[in-house]
Amino acid sequence: MLASAPITTLRKQLAAREIQPRDIVLDVAKAIESRNSEIGAYLSWDLDSALAEADRADISLPLGGIPVAVKDNMNVMGQPCTCGSKILSENYRAPYDAGAIQRMRAGGAVPFGRLNMDEFAMGSSTENSALGITRNPRDLSRVPGGSSGGSAAAVAGGLAVAALGSDTGGSIRQPAALCGCVGIKPTYGRVSRYGLVAFASSLDQIGPVTRTVADSALLLNHLCRHDPHDSTSLKVETPDFTAALGGDIKGLRIGLPKEYYISGIHEGVSASVQAAIRQLESLGAIIEEISLPHTELGVATYYVLAPAEASANLARFDGVRYGRRSASASDLMEHYTQSRAEGLGSEVKRRILLGTYVLSSGYYDAYYIRAQKARTLIRNDFTDAFKKVDVIVSPTSPMPAHKLGELKDNPLAAYLEDVFTIPVNLAGLPGISVPCGEAAVDGVSLPVGLQIVGKPLDESTILQVAHAFEQSR
Repeated sequence: MLASAPITTLRKQLAAREIQPRDIVLDVAKAIESRNSEIGAYLSWDLDSALAEADRADISLPLGGIPVAVKDNMNVMGQPCTCGSKILSENYRAPYDAGAIQRMRAGGAVPFGRLNMDEFAMGSSTENSALGITRNPRDLSRVPGGSSGGSAAAVAGGLAVAALGSDTGGSIRQPAALCGCVGIKPTYGRVSRYGLVAFASSLDQIGPVTRTVADSALLLNHLCRHDPHDSTSLKVETPDFTAALGGDIKGLRIGLPKEYYISGIHEGVSASVQAAIRQLESLGAIIEEISLPHTELGVATYYVLAPAEASANLARFDGVRYGRRSASASDLMEHYTQSRAEGLGSEVKRRILLGTYVLSSGYYDAYYIRAQKARTLIRNDFTDAFKKVDVIVSPTSPMPAHKLGELKDNPLAAYLEDVFTIPVNLAGLPGISVPCGEAAVDGVSLPVGLQIVGKPLDESTILQVAHAFEQSR
């Protein structure tokens, strides 16, 4: 199936004129029609528009004619952008292309399909979507992770060649790990956030979910550009990330933070990660224990800062300018309160309330300012560690995919699933999750991901390590 092939394979077939771009789009559409009803990765797709764009595609471009599915919080002109929420699901259509979509199109890619997600990217299981749940293709009774669960499930399930996701606290890497894909979060500011519906503006970053490390490197070549529409977009040169692939990692220093290798990690996850570390060592890497002493502050810091930013960002969804409007409101205040009460889900409301609380008079210094200071400590931990090592390796998630509904009434346990990914966002660093093995749970083998974290703007090195490990297996 073309829909299940790596981009690098499809590019060779396109160059040899063995297939046409529309053949790939049609095969993806066939896969969607066949399996999306059970997996629930896609919320919508516009086959006619994708075929028209595929027929115009310039296959001489690096991504020419390759369909790329899009998480439903990025604007694609004329397409829905629901963010998995009722408040945007009725009548909103994107009036412009997000910066990342502009870059994909400039490289020749064809945006095709809108992928399910936790509402406004708030969640780690994609169960928080107001528009239906997404299931893990490996075991349909389990979650695919989140918030980019639709992106990971589509790629893992053969419903997409590649996909874009967004990562605020692990939302690309964690679902990639749970579904058995490659997912990378670039350095904060590498990829434009213009046209990405904001959750937490100082943490959000767009990145690819793919089958192989080479595919991720290829997509990053086009995603990473300065965008004057985004004030946080970095004015830095974009290297050819594919050039980093294929080199050996002999002598490369890999740090293992002692705070990440603790009791509580699932036995199968621990065994797979330890085997991966031995594999990296056999490739010539030098393994060193390091310390990230403020790791324990990560989750608490994140759940002060991210909800605070969400509280401010989501204030615009008031039922006045766009989105769902309450039909029963009798005055302006009721219009605001009822539109938001009817349109927003429980997890989004929980985080808005938490964020508003920590920003309120009398609590701002006690919570928000202290969390910002803790964030600085976490960032400094990484800065010190990278004086000794080239990359840092850990499990992506402490647990394999859990059962649907298993953590429904235990949000704290769900939040702790991002314990290894959150610090990377707080520090603004690049991180990648690559499949490293499987863990047996109730007689089912579930994917395990290895997280590789790099220095700021050093995506090339983590891609080099990830590719060397991937090829060695």
